Amino acid sequence: MLDLPSGAPLGVGGVPFESVQMEVPEGSLLALCTDGLVESRDKDLDVGLGRLVSVLEQPYASIQQACEAVLDTMEQGREPDDVALLLARLSHGETGTPTAGWTLPAEPTAVSRARRLVRATLADWGVEQLTDTAELLVSELVTNSVRYASAPIGVRLTMGETLLVEISDPLPDPPRERHAAEADEGGRGLELVRRLALRWGARAEGMGKVVWFELSPEETEIDWTQ
Repeated sequence: MLDLPSGAPLGVGGVPFESVQMEVPEGSLLALCTDGLVESRDKDLDVGLGRLVSVLEQPYASIQQACEAVLDTMEQGREPDDVALLLARLSHGETGTPTAGWTLPAEPTAVSRARRLVRATLADWGVEQLTDTAELLVSELVTNSVRYASAPIGVRLTMGETLLVEISDPLPDPPRERHAAEADEGGRGLELVRRLALRWGARAEGMGKVVWFELSPEETEIDWTQ
């Protein structure tokens, strides 16, 4: 448990707060939650916090499994309360992890260039089985950025246990998935990412955003029937 000064709840503006800086060991798991996860009427708060810590001290194959394990410990029949849980693995990546990145102009030619760079890089890394899916999803995301951005677009690949692909642009608005009609020629980019990626998401970075997805070397075959 982090020793932090008390302050106003997140989202409350116009009040002073105290910031704290600390060293975080590589690979640490950060857990943030609302009191609804650990508080109950008939037990002390420390009981719920202790239960949370004991669950998160166990090894899990993924962040998702850790979240499910925490939620499985919640008492049944308790008074309803809002529950939010955020887990994040804090890591700069292992030394020697293959990475590659490029900055492309916000022009239509960026899409084909991004595909070529991805294909060549994955061949160099010996993971050609990821190429078709990675090319397709990179093409869709870069196309979206080219359509709406007027400044350079970033493409970054990181190969660890999974392939992490990050597409950055200067637009702050997060991407929105929409369901295209059968006759529509576009609008399926994020739907493809959701269906074909192991996981995906978006985050703010500077004045813009990064849309990212991960592919598993063991789950790369495209199901065109979906």
